[in-house]
Amino acid sequence: MPDPLLKNALQSMTGFARASGHWQADSWAWEIKSVNGKALDMRFRLPTGCEGLEAVARSIISSGIKRGNVQVNLTLSSQTQDALPRVNQKLLDELVLIAARLRLQHGGGAVEVEQLMQVRGVLEFAEMAPDETQLKARDVVLLKGLEHTVEGLVASRLAEGGKLKSVLDDQLSRIGSLAVAARDCPARSLDAQKSRLAEMVAKLMEASTSFDAQRLHQEAVLLQTKADIQEELDRLFAHVETARALLDSGESVGRKLDFLMQEFNREANTLCSKSPDAALTTIGLDLKTVIDQMREQVQNIE
Repeated sequence: MPDPLLKNALQSMTGFARASGHWQADSWAWEIKSVNGKALDMRFRLPTGCEGLEAVARSIISSGIKRGNVQVNLTLSSQTQDALPRVNQKLLDELVLIAARLRLQHGGGAVEVEQLMQVRGVLEFAEMAPDETQLKARDVVLLKGLEHTVEGLVASRLAEGGKLKSVLDDQLSRIGSLAVAARDCPARSLDAQKSRLAEMVAKLMEASTSFDAQRLHQEAVLLQTKADIQEELDRLFAHVETARALLDSGESVGRKLDFLMQEFNREANTLCSKSPDAALTTIGLDLKTVIDQMREQVQNIE
């Protein structure tokens, strides 16, 4: 079974594993491939006679992974030489009747049985079927092989998850740096805000001398307050810390991170819409780009 300590590390939903072995004269091979999925969806291709393994196989796989579209394939090949000859009597009888009818219609000698035996399908070789005790012993071996395959799949997903975590850590650092740049943008300085307020009032007074300068000033202050992005920045910083905690939690956090990316994007959109300055807008657009790149990576996390 998969190591429970390994299950607690960050897993990608992309992975592949294969394991093979022998049981008596038979050879077997399990192959498991997993890709992105909203939930855990397993699809099996099992050889005839092995359909009863699916229920236990599902339990084994779900003990190692929690999300992803998983394709499971089992091949079973027999190398036994204990095959017994068997005559397809129905086919042989039909051929005898056809030969007799043709001889009556067209003449000719009688067809020898040896000739009919050479017709494909008349003589078959049937392998001796294992009894119930042997089948149970075989299934134990096959399921043990599946456990090893799942361990390999988990290891594959963990390796990919480690790479994803490194990428996501870098992207979170980039988001944090951009949030700091937005916080420290000169356009948000007190002098810049005063200058914008004065410019807004001056333009309105030029448009009409009937405007109340005091009222205009109050309205300008209100607009400037609504345009402040401090709350968005505070939430961005908080989201970065939350995301880092999730990545280090050792849990299945793909869904939570996906939801958190929506929150990141919401703050970046609001920052851009409130931006009073081209430099701050550029920072907001850079934020949106990094967040979109990070969201693509998050889609791969279990």
